[in-house]
Amino acid sequence: MKELRDKFREFTEERDWEQFHTPENLAKSISIEAAELLECFQWSDVYEKEAVCEELADVVSYCVMMADRIEVDLKQIVLDKLEKNKEKYPVEKAKGIADKYDKL
Repeated sequence: MKELRDKFREFTEERDWEQFHTPENLAKSISIEAAELLECFQWSDVYEKEAVCEELADVVSYCVMMADRIEVDLKQIVLDKLEKNKEKYPVEKAKGIADKYDKL
C-alpha cells in the first residue's frame, strides 16, 4: 500500500493536483468510478475484462488517495472492517446465505 500511496503522491504533486483532492472530491470520484465499473455489466453478465480492470483500477486508485488524504492506513482499516464483518456474519449462521446480518 505504501508503494501505491507514494506513486500517487508523486503523480499528483508533479501536476499540482493536491488542491483538487479534497476528501469530498475524492469521495465523489470513487462513486463516479464505481458507477463506471458497474456500467461494464449494465446489460449483460458478459464483460470485457480489460474495461473492467481499468475501471476497477480507477476505483482502487481513488480509495488509496482518499486514505492518504484523511491520513488512515488503508490496509489496516480494511483488516479492521473484515474483523467486524466476521463478528456480524459468523460462519455457522452465514455460510451459503446472502442475507444481511440482521436477518441471520
